[in-house]
Amino acid sequence: MKYLLWLLKAVIFFTLFAFALNNQRDVVVHLFFGTQWQAPLVLVVLLAFSAGVIVGIIGMVPRWWKHRKAAQRAAAAQTAAAEPTPSTNAPADESTPLPPHGI
Repeated sequence: MKYLLWLLKAVIFFTLFAFALNNQRDVVVHLFFGTQWQAPLVLVVLLAFSAGVIVGIIGMVPRWWKHRKAAQRAAAAQTAAAEPTPSTNAPADESTPLPPHGI
């Protein structure tokens, strides 16, 4: 399985490398107020992809925080419910259900 993953990574790398070699021509990106930027096409595509990934990550951060806080609250509530009560010294009988194990 390890060799299959390395083979997959190599195929992806060589595919992207071939894409970069085939797209070396300069392109002109027209920005605002008449400004222009001239760069190789592969660089423009790479920057557009990177900008999209960054915007996506920034868009997901509040949701990640919300889910993380909810998971911490649930874990705290579960540990508080799983603590035994020291007031009874009698052994638990067979019919008492066990607390959930968290999996």
